[in-house]
Amino acid sequence: MNKLYAGLREARVGAVAVLFALSLTACASTAEDIGDTGLGPHPELPAPQTSLLPTINIAPVQKRASENMPTAPEGFTVSAFATGLEHPRWLYALPNGDLLVAESNAPAQHDEHQGIVGWFRKQVMKLVMKRAGAGVPSPDRIVLLRGAGSSAQSRSVLIAGLHSPFGMALVGDSLYVADTDALLRFPYRPGDTQITAAGEKVADLPAGPINHHWTKNVVASRDGQRLYVTVGSNSNVGENGLEQEEGRALILEYTLATGRSRVFASGLRNPNGMDWQPESGALWAAVNERDELGDNLVPDYMTAVKDGGFYGFPYSYYGQHVDTRVKAQQPDKVASALTPDYALGNHTASLGLAFYTGRSFPQHYWGGAFVGQHGSWNRKEPSGYKVIFVPFAQGRPVGMPETFLSGFLSPDGHAWGRPVGVVVDRAGALYVADDVGNVVWKVVYGGK
Repeated sequence: MNKLYAGLREARVGAVAVLFALSLTACASTAEDIGDTGLGPHPELPAPQTSLLPTINIAPVQKRASENMPTAPEGFTVSAFATGLEHPRWLYALPNGDLLVAESNAPAQHDEHQGIVGWFRKQVMKLVMKRAGAGVPSPDRIVLLRGAGSSAQSRSVLIAGLHSPFGMALVGDSLYVADTDALLRFPYRPGDTQITAAGEKVADLPAGPINHHWTKNVVASRDGQRLYVTVGSNSNVGENGLEQEEGRALILEYTLATGRSRVFASGLRNPNGMDWQPESGALWAAVNERDELGDNLVPDYMTAVKDGGFYGFPYSYYGQHVDTRVKAQQPDKVASALTPDYALGNHTASLGLAFYTGRSFPQHYWGGAFVGQHGSWNRKEPSGYKVIFVPFAQGRPVGMPETFLSGFLSPDGHAWGRPVGVVVDRAGALYVADDVGNVVWKVVYGGK
């Protein structure tokens, strides 16, 4: 009985603290210079800071006025390629010029923590997500947008009745879709605007009642023989029990000819965006790191994913920095943890990743990476809420990241939008999915 009362007290205090923190969100600063040291190839990692209650500061949603367009560097033009979408999360550019949009959100059965404390925590997080614009039911479909100009001339529902879809990949006449719980295959012909055939299940993917990081992405190898699928962790840092992390926090490799799968890389807390670096041919991934260690820990990152590599989760972060919150430590695992290649900022929620393979942008952008940063919740000063660009030379990142697309936060700290997926089409235009603004933005270059 004493444990029950203690749990109720903890849950009640936590809920009140979270709601109080949310009431202060609209006063957040939007300055670009927010003292974030977790950037670039050699980020500065301060000592961790822990507290009884985490910092919660997420920009509440506010409808964007038509005159408040996102801002790109000089010479670029930004247009709303499609508006009125329903929570557009991820993008895929088809070879014929059509653009696919996964309209998706967390599944109904999601993050079912056990116990009364877990129940309270879930109710509070529902309020947080609603305030952030993510508290909507999942549309569970893929929409096709068609048009080569500044706005789509047509749209249609290509596939309906999915289960929190995210990643998409075309191999030959097969379109692969990563639902939250399964990898599916659909027949596809160039020019299709609707697919009515039932999806064939290629493989089950980890989900279940605790499905903390629900998004699953998929990319195909350059030769089309293998698929790579991301699976995020089932917790922030193992607090749901390490047994819940079996088969999580990794990238899987599927060989299409044999149907066999294996773990390609592990210890990746929440990998999302993946793409092939055009010069080196390496697979790169954008990874969300852990929270509740202070404003300047831990940086999200992107890295060239090494076959068989282990990247620390949950035992360590950014290489071999031990996370003492994990009770059952494994020093041998920590000793093998690889240091990521490039830090993307603390708590930025860097999700989208696309290398620039076109030639219509200035040469400065050729071979570099665009990263969609959804925006922080666990930082006093907001970070992310923009699209950044990381220059590359000879297949490696060079220098510090550059703000490429901004204007997603209002002057008083509200979210006009939150960037997620990014993709480059065959003509060299950049598209950005904005799941709060319900827009797909298109960026083209018209300068000299």
